[in-house]
Amino acid sequence: MPKRAVEYRSWLLDRLSDPKVATAYLRSILRDSPELFPKALRKVADARGFAMSKVAESAGVERESVYRMLSDTGNPTWTNLRGIIKALGLHLTIDDTAPEETGQHARAIATKLRRR
Repeated sequence: MPKRAVEYRSWLLDRLSDPKVATAYLRSILRDSPELFPKALRKVADARGFAMSKVAESAGVERESVYRMLSDTGNPTWTNLRGIIKALGLHLTIDDTAPEETGQHARAIATKLRRR
């Protein structure tokens, strides 16, 4: 008898309902495939049970626009993206932790600046 497989979408949405998992998921998308970030936001919104009409209202855009922005071909403006992120109860931060080679480069620049 074959094993029953768990449907991927329902499994993913179940996992993304955990805020820590959703945060790690969005961070990895931004790091590895930033072009997929709008679609990833949509998955997090779905997992958290957000109605797109409420997200749109909170972001100050039309509901249809939110669907379009968070689709495979979505290309939201910075202002709209910020509004959607805020509507989802999230915020963007810039972190100084970077891959080792970037860290070495940053330390070299900091050392040069200190010498001046």
